[in-house]
Amino acid sequence: MPDTTKQTSNQPIAKEYDAIVIGSGISGGWACKELTQKGLKTLCLERGRPVEHVKDYPTAMNPPWEDPYRGRATEATKKEYYVQSKNYAFSEETKHFYVKDTEQPYEQKRPFWWIRGYQTGGKSMLWARQCWRLSEQDFEENARDGHGCDWPIRYKDIEPWYSYVEQYAGISGLAAGIPQVPDSPHFLPHMPLNCIEETFKERIEKAFPGRKLIPSRPAHLTDDTHKERGRCQYRNLCHRGCPYGGYFTSLTSTIPDALKTGNLTMRNHSIATELIFDEKKGKASGVRVLDAQTGEMHEFRARIIFVNAACLNSTWLLLNSKNSRFPDGFGNDSGVLGKYLMDHHFQVGASGEFDEHQDQYYFGRRPNHFLIPRYRNIGNDVQPNYRRGFGMYGSGWRQGWGEVAAMKEVELGFGAGFKETIARPENGKWAVQMFPFGECLPYETNQVYLSAEQKDHWGLPTLVMDADFGENEREMTKQMIADSVEMLEAAGAKNIKEYRDATAIGFGIHEMGTARMGRDPKTSVLNGYNQVWGAPNVFVTDGASMASSPFQNPSLTYMALTARACDFAVKELKKQNL
Repeated sequence: MPDTTKQTSNQPIAKEYDAIVIGSGISGGWACKELTQKGLKTLCLERGRPVEHVKDYPTAMNPPWEDPYRGRATEATKKEYYVQSKNYAFSEETKHFYVKDTEQPYEQKRPFWWIRGYQTGGKSMLWARQCWRLSEQDFEENARDGHGCDWPIRYKDIEPWYSYVEQYAGISGLAAGIPQVPDSPHFLPHMPLNCIEETFKERIEKAFPGRKLIPSRPAHLTDDTHKERGRCQYRNLCHRGCPYGGYFTSLTSTIPDALKTGNLTMRNHSIATELIFDEKKGKASGVRVLDAQTGEMHEFRARIIFVNAACLNSTWLLLNSKNSRFPDGFGNDSGVLGKYLMDHHFQVGASGEFDEHQDQYYFGRRPNHFLIPRYRNIGNDVQPNYRRGFGMYGSGWRQGWGEVAAMKEVELGFGAGFKETIARPENGKWAVQMFPFGECLPYETNQVYLSAEQKDHWGLPTLVMDADFGENEREMTKQMIADSVEMLEAAGAKNIKEYRDATAIGFGIHEMGTARMGRDPKTSVLNGYNQVWGAPNVFVTDGASMASSPFQNPSLTYMALTARACDFAVKELKKQNL
């Protein structure tokens, strides 16, 4: 596919724009696309380096069997990336998309593993690409059970925007008619389950009538609908960068389309340090920016500002933007800015082996898994020990490939004979692993704030993380493990093993809250259109805006909220209301 993301170095550029977007990740890319396509001259401020599609994927085409460290990181690398290296996708072949922890410090009052990627495209270069809609119940539960503030929107408000972004991004999936994970009318052909997953599905649905197993819904192209990008090649090397554009990133989709309009100016190595507030007009007038390479300070002006630096960086910017109108942080009249931090809890589950299908195998490396959507605290299922629920992700695979690949005749083989040998079932059994994702309640005590002592490389205050999972999540975790084992047993698995791996809040990479939406300016930072209550021309549409953390992967919701807010902002500009 053609390279449409080439960027020049930071040249002297204009100081005034119609709009400024801070961040170029999932939500920032969408803001750039929507605002520029609606005619607004837009400046995108990205704190990280420029990345060009294909050119800057140095390991994308390296055969994984030739990786010198076999998908792992060296001890020297781990010292520089001491938090990032804990991530499942981190390796010597992917580290170029992660920050060095030695260069990007933060303080942990309680353990917090903050996974970050600073470059054009942000963490859209690293995400797991799972795209699930939130349900009607998800938008109602805060009000129903009293945990967290009521969402200012309902499913019907965001439903058309889910459809809008799904059609553009390209989501493969299978309509299932399950209210917990509403279907899309725009699904691309789904990635089929393999034989052991089909057997597992049949057995657990028979044993547990209220549970349904469906293929996951990743942002991967499985047909030729999106002509400007290539199909997924089933290599499962996504985190190295996909030269085919087979999965959705800002770098291959929203940013190039924004650049095509001629209305977007990209400025990399640009750290937004402060939102400038005009007290006479009662709104923001621009952004103060530190050039990360030269140390120079700049000011850029705009009529509207979209803050999309990713949840905690967006909150850092708001906290650091203090003035006489907002002495406790920009838009922090309610005092909740930085509070009610959420993330998904996981790293527990179980696995088991199966004797069936010894004569079958699969081709390709499907970058996907299955989901059993939430079934606890749904309908008549009421759990006495915890609120909300979890989704049961999982996958099935054939063991023993490594042993086959190590055979001397395979090592010396090539061509059709090599493929036939490597695909031939050997002694390995089929296995299924369950890895549930659970919701985290919004707690006021889970918070971030600016350090009074620690500074970063540029002399800016760092974030202090003071958060952990609570008793509700601990009780839910017990159920997650028990249900994993129960379903494997019911499906006839053998050699079942529970697991509980080391984890900390932040490790789910789904940071949410800290600048939440709400109905009341006394208890929230943003209104129902993601506007800062006290500065209506500032919008926050990334994870910081979330009022709760349902089990579903949240990026699709960030996309929909962003597209919706951009549509509203442009209409308000035309009415001269902003």
